[in-house]
Amino acid sequence: MEINLDNYYFTREKIYNRIHESNTVEKIVMVFLMAALTGLAAQIVIPLPWTPIPITFQTFAVLVAGLLLGKKMGALSQIVYLALGTIGLPWFAETSGGLSVILGANCGYFIGFIIAAYFVGYLSEKYSKSRKFRFMTLTMLIANFACIYIPGLLILAIWCNFNMGGFPNIYNLLIMGLIPFIAGDLVKVLSASAVSKLFLPK
Repeated sequence: MEINLDNYYFTREKIYNRIHESNTVEKIVMVFLMAALTGLAAQIVIPLPWTPIPITFQTFAVLVAGLLLGKKMGALSQIVYLALGTIGLPWFAETSGGLSVILGANCGYFIGFIIAAYFVGYLSEKYSKSRKFRFMTLTMLIANFACIYIPGLLILAIWCNFNMGGFPNIYNLLIMGLIPFIAGDLVKVLSASAVSKLFLPK
């Protein structure tokens, strides 16, 4: 079957523009759907016995939220995800929810979700060339390993101080909050970049 590339390029640009020109009701629906996708991705979880931070697939949804919805709606989708989880909706990792989860060891990573979605959305909206696979991969790497992990590790260290009797050294902190996640995060970054390659106009 022959693929008409002109129709493909036209269709993806039309869909992208439709998302960003949507009315208020449509935006609310898309924000909630992306929040729900983040919650669903959080259920793909691998607990690690030496750290309170589990491996999940939710960072993929975070990156895609910014990519598809843009900076404002992408960040808002993560705020909605966190807000509804805080009041008890059990869509954090392992069907958990509540204020205790938000204020726990994962707090900094949750904050990073909002920052990362905004960062990806900002670059995607402002610079169409950033949507190309190579540039988007670089954007995703920065969003994932800087926007998410910097606040994540900082607050994890503070959490350890309050709950484990002292701040961990750098090595232990990285073992708890970064190193076990690198391989999986690279897969998620490349997958999110592929979404940009396939679905976003350049």
